[in-house]
Amino acid sequence: MRSLRPPGRLGLAVSGGADSMGLLALARDVIADEVEVATVDHGLRAEAADECALVASHCDAIGIPCRILPVRVSEGNLQDRARAARYAALGRWAREQGLAAIATGHHADDQAETVIMRLNRGSGLAGLAGIRPSTLIEGCCVPVIRPLLGFGKAELLDFVNRRSIPFVEDPSNRDSAYDRVRIRRELAQVDWLDPLALARSAAHLAEVDSDLQALADREWDREAEVAATRITVPVGELNDTTARLIARAIATLGGSARHGEVIGFLKTDVSKGNIAGVLIERVGKTWICVPEPPRKSR
Repeated sequence: MRSLRPPGRLGLAVSGGADSMGLLALARDVIADEVEVATVDHGLRAEAADECALVASHCDAIGIPCRILPVRVSEGNLQDRARAARYAALGRWAREQGLAAIATGHHADDQAETVIMRLNRGSGLAGLAGIRPSTLIEGCCVPVIRPLLGFGKAELLDFVNRRSIPFVEDPSNRDSAYDRVRIRRELAQVDWLDPLALARSAAHLAEVDSDLQALADREWDREAEVAATRITVPVGELNDTTARLIARAIATLGGSARHGEVIGFLKTDVSKGNIAGVLIERVGKTWICVPEPPRKSR
C-alpha cells in the first residue's frame, strides 16, 4: 500500500460503500495519523444523509476526522454533474485542510467495467487505459489517487465483512438505466473473465500512453514556437505525436480538444481546420495554430 503515502496528509473520499470503507480501514492501518475523511451528500436521495452519518459515526469511533460535504447537483447528465460537484467540493475541502491528495476506493472491478464500456464506445488508447492510478480532475485542485486498483471487489467485500465494518449499498448501483450497471450485471455472469487481468491490461496501456505523451512533450520542448496568439508545432513522424502536439497547442490557446478528435482530423488529410475554436493550418512541416477570430456582430 505504498500508494497510500503521498508527500503530505491524505484525504479519503468515503461514500459508505464496501470499497471506500475498505480504503478507510486500510489507510487507518497504514497511515492513521496522516488521513482525514470527507463524505459527500449529493442531496439526490433521502437515504444519503443517513449514509453520510454512518461514515461520520464510524470515523468518530476509530478516531479519524470526518467532514460531511453537502453539494448541489446542477441540471444535465446526472452522473456527470454529480461527479463534477463531488470533486469540486472535495477539492475545496482538501485545500482548506492542507491535504496533498485525495484517495478514492476505485478497484479492479471498476476498472474492468470502465475498459469494457470504453471498448464498446470505440475509445482509443487513452480511453482504454481506463481509470488512472493518479490523475488531475478538472475542478479539483489536488491530485486524485486510486490505491485499490489492484484489489477485486469480492476481496474488499470479504475484508470489510471479516472486520465487521459497516457499509451501505448505493441503490443507483442497481439502476439498469446506466451503462455501467448493465455491464456490471453482464460481467457477474461471465466467470471466465478476470477483472484483475483486465485491470493489469489497462495499466499496461496507461504506461504506453504515458510514454507516448512523454515523447510528444519532448518534441514540444524542442520544436514548439509559442506566442500569445500563435503556436507552431512540428509535424511528427507519427500521427499520435502530431495530435498530442496540436491538442496541447489548442489547450494553451484556451480551447479543449480530445486526442481522438485531433487524430480523426489528421486522418482526413486536409490542411486546414477549426478544432475547439482554434484554427489550424499545415504549412510545410509545421502546423500553425491561432485562435478563431471573434465573429462580427450585425
